[in-house]
Amino acid sequence: MAVDDSGSSPPGGGQPISEAEALDRLRQTADQSLQYYAAWWLGRMRSRHPEAVPLLCAALRQRQPRDPGAGVEHNAVARNAARALGKLGDPAVVPDLLAALEDEDDGLREAAARALGELRAEQAVAPLTARLRSGPAGAGAPQARSPRLQEPCEALIEALGDIGIASPEVLAVIHPFLDHDRPLIRSAAARALLQLTAERRWGERLLELLEHPQLQVRRAALMDLGAVGWRPALKPIRATLAENSLKLIALRGLVEDGQGDPGEEALLQAMDELL
Repeated sequence: MAVDDSGSSPPGGGQPISEAEALDRLRQTADQSLQYYAAWWLGRMRSRHPEAVPLLCAALRQRQPRDPGAGVEHNAVARNAARALGKLGDPAVVPDLLAALEDEDDGLREAAARALGELRAEQAVAPLTARLRSGPAGAGAPQARSPRLQEPCEALIEALGDIGIASPEVLAVIHPFLDHDRPLIRSAAARALLQLTAERRWGERLLELLEHPQLQVRRAALMDLGAVGWRPALKPIRATLAENSLKLIALRGLVEDGQGDPGEEALLQAMDELL
């Protein structure tokens, strides 16, 4: 489940600014908190200013060696720059994102993978599959003394689904994660396989997760079904024990990206009933 950080609330409680101010803040390097908000703003607003992409790429390259004792989030500016570049849709940034995908910072690798997925960057398929090839016991194993995994598997798998190359190698790399012990990883794997193959069995895996006892898992399955646009999920989505706002987001995905039955009229009626 990709987390959408482009909502109306700015990170860190920043005050509204203009495009010119965002560019100025990103251009300077003395205050990373200003850069962090500026990168978020340019992505959120889908800036088309000619300086936006070059400045974001420079911020993405502005990475620091990991410092476990640092009081600030590691590479926060670079992560926000990667997220913004995914939203701006310029394929020229793919080489910079591929370089970030090799960074030691797993949080930056996660942001870069999601951005590459948004850009449908076919060049990313080989490095994404390489990072997942060791499977749940390798890439999907927990880090020492951390809840995070060795690799940001959810983001890597979802990126492969978004890019859409259903090669035997890609399918074989994703398939073992259907049995990962974390349900969010299982949801990502089912989502990607449904995107890549359109086989009903993977949609049914997501429907099973809509009945999971944990709300977080049900939310993830809702978002994954909406992202894929799998219209047979209409009734289960309506019946899911989750917030109506999330159900509406999932149903909007079925309207915008789905095909087949039920038709758009039934989906819009279901959305009206949730409002």
